[in-house]
Amino acid sequence: MKVNYAVKQLAKLAGVSVRTLHLYDQIGLLKPSVRTASRYRQYGEAELLRLQQILFYKELDFPLKEIGKILDSPDFDLVKALEGHKAALLGRKERLEVLLNTINKTVNHLKNKTMQNYEELYEGMPAEQAAAYRKEAIEKWGEDTVIRSEKALLEMPKLNLEQLKADQKTIKQALITLADQNPESDVVQEQIARHYANIRAFWGVSDPTDLRAATYKGLAELYISDERYTAEDGKPNPAFAMFMRNAMIYFADNKLVG
Repeated sequence: MKVNYAVKQLAKLAGVSVRTLHLYDQIGLLKPSVRTASRYRQYGEAELLRLQQILFYKELDFPLKEIGKILDSPDFDLVKALEGHKAALLGRKERLEVLLNTINKTVNHLKNKTMQNYEELYEGMPAEQAAAYRKEAIEKWGEDTVIRSEKALLEMPKLNLEQLKADQKTIKQALITLADQNPESDVVQEQIARHYANIRAFWGVSDPTDLRAATYKGLAELYISDERYTAEDGKPNPAFAMFMRNAMIYFADNKLVG
């Protein structure tokens, strides 16, 4: 059966915007099969299947540039890709179910003080990984800081852990888009101020006189010595790490002064 969709029809079918399809065309990620004499885009079955793959990889947090490389590889196998998506999504589903349970227990605790131990904060992570992260945090920041942070996550009734995580991701993405700017510029420093406030919330620091300038500068140095802090999709990004380090140091030296 011949498939022939106009751009508006495909956008509606796939649940994306026409603007998105135009962008994919411009960057070479999804070209229409035909352009009419009036320059209208039309898409066939091959393009529909490719768009499905794009959306699956996006769901798994792959950047568009990486998706294009995968789909254009001569070794790309559609059936194997679909099987891989299925396995990845099933794994994500299982992890999300655990995390949702953790959220429910945390919300219930914040309302009714029902949690029995701090380990429950880390459910959804492999036990060894959670323990390793906690040990590493204690070595870097001190046991008092880690315990205070954990206590804040358990005891502050208005703290929304998931919102903090979402804000952290949004701030990072905003800073990534600004990475070609001067780290000392106003637009960058505005986002660094948001980053600082977000980090303070994770640390459980609410006293406005407790600036933690040295601790924040220490975190800045970690950004260039530990690639996990600035990795994008699991890949090191040393240029962004240096940008973050310089922006955070400047912020600490100029804004976090008594």
